[in-house]
Amino acid sequence: MPYHADGRRRYLCCAECGFVFVPPRYHLSPAAERAEYDRHENRPDDPGYRRFLSRLAEPLMARLPARASGLDFGCGPAPALAAMLEEAGHRVALYDPFYAPDRAALRSGLDFITATEVVEHLARPGEELRRLATLLRPGGWLGLMTKLVLDRERFAAWHYIRDPTHIGFFSRTTFEWWTRQEGLAARFIGSDVILLQRPEA
Repeated sequence: MPYHADGRRRYLCCAECGFVFVPPRYHLSPAAERAEYDRHENRPDDPGYRRFLSRLAEPLMARLPARASGLDFGCGPAPALAAMLEEAGHRVALYDPFYAPDRAALRSGLDFITATEVVEHLARPGEELRRLATLLRPGGWLGLMTKLVLDRERFAAWHYIRDPTHIGFFSRTTFEWWTRQEGLAARFIGSDVILLQRPEA
């Protein structure tokens, strides 16, 4: 159903789960999308960027076994989060469709998967998250960082929708609905961190 419109795009909302999304005709081409990402200037040694990522890294690491094995999905050109996790003794493979497109990294039996500021870029987020969840061992964690939709009024003035690569917007309701369908447990940490756990066997 219609949710919002601005001078650039229209936004629709799923009546069942509350997911807000941009219709495909407004999606960027792969080349234009890559050009937007190339403008980012995140550096693995930037203290401010590390503080930002620690909002996910710290609660996730508190739940991991020693020397856990994981994947940084959508790591980008400067995988700072992977570096932080490796410094803590964990093993981290990298996957990004533009910057680290080695699909061999998408292997099963992982203790954790991280996706920071990624799910809002996915054209089929439900399918992608389902696929990632199947790569986790029982008890494993999928750690996400994304800003959440609060209500229609705040959505209209939200800076997050100004990014042309942001095409899907989750709310807490969306995640709660999706995890019920998939049999996962959700934990919400602060305003933008979501930890999803695959149940123990």
